[in-house]
Amino acid sequence: MSQTLTRTIDLNCDMGESYGAWKMGADAEVMPHISSANIAAGFHAGDPATIRKTVRLAVDNGVAIGVHPSLPDIMGFGRRAMKISPQELYDLIIYQAGAVEGFARAAGAKLHHVKCHGALYNMAANDQPLSDAMARAVKDLGGGVILYGLAGSTMMACAKRHGVPAVGEGFADRGYMNDGTLAPRGQAGALIEQEAKAVAQALAMVEQRTVTSLSGKRVAVEVGTLCLHGDQPGAVAFAKALRREFTARGIGVSAP
Repeated sequence: MSQTLTRTIDLNCDMGESYGAWKMGADAEVMPHISSANIAAGFHAGDPATIRKTVRLAVDNGVAIGVHPSLPDIMGFGRRAMKISPQELYDLIIYQAGAVEGFARAAGAKLHHVKCHGALYNMAANDQPLSDAMARAVKDLGGGVILYGLAGSTMMACAKRHGVPAVGEGFADRGYMNDGTLAPRGQAGALIEQEAKAVAQALAMVEQRTVTSLSGKRVAVEVGTLCLHGDQPGAVAFAKALRREFTARGIGVSAP
């Protein structure tokens, strides 16, 4: 007997973050359980061979291909803030999207979405000029490319103003602040490493449209996609657990 779906959610993961001889994440094990892959494009991680292999892995698993553009910060894994202009942000996105889009086309697929990485993502979340540049870049990529941005943030408002298709993102494995932004990684509770807790947070965002901040405040969120970080040790277990719970509750998983 088939399960009646109550709603559908996209499950995305940051991938392709190996570089040369340095290996990061368990992409092959996680890929079958997600619907969208955010593929690093060389500025915080990733190299041409890794992009090609990750795109191929996504195509083989029917997973939507996205680019995960970053600040130029391999040493800091793209998690250190830099002072950049809106034009520089625009250029960073267009340049890195071109790399992933090229490999996608070579594999007979297309670029589906843009989701910025690390500090670049967090910087734009509350900065209108940077978010405007992000929206313009996604719009200029054309082809119906979607922006994945923090739910309720300036990114989403700017995307709407520019007529850019956008999906609000929530995080199953990150702690939240009272204003709906992500807790800084150095803060206690910023990373959720307990499988049950991550699943509970994901379900609350999907079913109740809320997330509980680190201080205990219930914050309203409207998410269309949930992120798992591929660089954390529990990524495979988290992905499997989420899919089990979603299936049990009649929640479908597919890319927007």
